[in-house]
Amino acid sequence: MSAPMAVPLSWMLALSGVVFVIGLIGVLVRRNALVIFMSIELMLNAANLAFVAFARQLDSLDGQVFVFFVMTVAAAEVAIGLAIIVNVFRLRETVYVDEINLLKG
Repeated sequence: MSAPMAVPLSWMLALSGVVFVIGLIGVLVRRNALVIFMSIELMLNAANLAFVAFARQLDSLDGQVFVFFVMTVAAAEVAIGLAIIVNVFRLRETVYVDEINLLKG
């Protein structure tokens, strides 16, 4: 029985790039705060995929360690970000970033 085929590094990096670009387009085009938030998460996951791909290529665990820290920061970001979005929604009754001008004096 032959060994399973490994996915080439270039394919994983291409997938990571595509996911990052989808997230970037979501941040730049959408006006809904929740969709922007999910797009930022896509960008973080694309970076995680690149870390894991390089770590696998180099036979090192450093990439997985970086992924662990990125996931920890992402979890904290989600908790704080969603709390802020919920408070803004309660105050302004909208989550569209064009309609929120809380920082104006």
